[in-house]
Amino acid sequence: MSGFLLEMRDITRDFPGVRALDGVTFEVGRGTIHALVGENGAGKSTLIKVLGGVHPRGTYGGTVVLDGRVQAFDGVRDAERAGIAVIHQELALVRQRSVAENLFLGAERLRAPGVVDWPRTHREARAALARVGLDVNPATRVADLGVGAQQLVEIARALARDARLLVLDEPSAALAGSETETLLRILADLRSRGVSAIYISHRLGEVRRIADRVTVLRDGRTVCTDDIAAMTEERMVRSMVGRDLAHMYPHREREPGEAVLAVEGWTVEDPADGRVVVRDVSFEVRRGEILGIAGLVGAGRTELVMSLFGAWGRRRAGTLRLDGRALDVRAPRAAIAHGLGLVTEDRKRYGLVPGMDVKQNATLASLRRVSRAGVLDHPAEARLAGRYASELRVRTPSLEKRVRDLSGGNQQKVLIARGLLAEPRVL
Repeated sequence: MSGFLLEMRDITRDFPGVRALDGVTFEVGRGTIHALVGENGAGKSTLIKVLGGVHPRGTYGGTVVLDGRVQAFDGVRDAERAGIAVIHQELALVRQRSVAENLFLGAERLRAPGVVDWPRTHREARAALARVGLDVNPATRVADLGVGAQQLVEIARALARDARLLVLDEPSAALAGSETETLLRILADLRSRGVSAIYISHRLGEVRRIADRVTVLRDGRTVCTDDIAAMTEERMVRSMVGRDLAHMYPHREREPGEAVLAVEGWTVEDPADGRVVVRDVSFEVRRGEILGIAGLVGAGRTELVMSLFGAWGRRRAGTLRLDGRALDVRAPRAAIAHGLGLVTEDRKRYGLVPGMDVKQNATLASLRRVSRAGVLDHPAEARLAGRYASELRVRTPSLEKRVRDLSGGNQQKVLIARGLLAEPRVL
């Protein structure tokens, strides 16, 4: 028997005009944690979609071998039955249902056709939650749990379905420090009990702490695979970008100018229930300065920037000034007109129009630059969109490609291109 639980051999996946995966080879040992790293657009998501059955057999080249047997998944259910559980960054939980209901959704414990056996459901739910160290009542609504606890519910659901291989896609992206520590501890414990995992992350410090081996992808190809002891952060970064970096985090001397944006006493309520989510926030952004806004999940970061952009919430108090002039921004259109730009954290819900092509999405906030007398200037649109797509290295066969057909990393680059192309005073 092979020492590997999973072997993906010479995996190739083409989209119209783009080769997303080009002969990728990837192996995961039994009872190990294997990290998969690479820049946005490197092919990580496409590879995992092949493994998880999202891209079914016939849509890719190469071979997937699990536990010594060649697999040919026709869909996600086939991958799950084989023992593969993919836990995406956007958690697939039904928030208004209980923890127990989510754990066995689609695999309900019944005492008769159509009749749920609730005592058994809650008993097995408690056992599944105990495996990940989560002490919550199975009857608790998922919506009432923090993001870290929701992530553990996803892992518990996978284990309850006898998953032998967990795939975690950016699992710590929305977690606080203490929640990340809990997650890493749980994964280490599962590894000691024989569960294998693929850990996808841009946080290379976490990769160094938790992984046994690391594979780096770049431009749809396998660059290198090695034991974690040989994979310094510098080597990983060099392999990801394809060149040596003299300084990973270069310090540049700059002298910020005068205040461009000033926010004073900003207070915002949730329009759904009147709850105050941003209270008396004040700050300034100076010309040529990058201001960081930090906080735990739920602290109000998203609500703050969305409300400043006129995209969410109901302002109770506070002023917003641009170059000393007070603004009353009640809609994104007004914010853009005044010189504010927003690259939202949720590109699917608030950012991109998936049915439009790359150039249309990129120019959507700056139609004034690509139109004359209200008529779209298509050559100008293609020229501007092409410039930013090139600078951001968007991997697309053409600017006419629908944005929904791009990888997640390339979709994000299109969204950033839109923000830059509008030439905002403050982004």
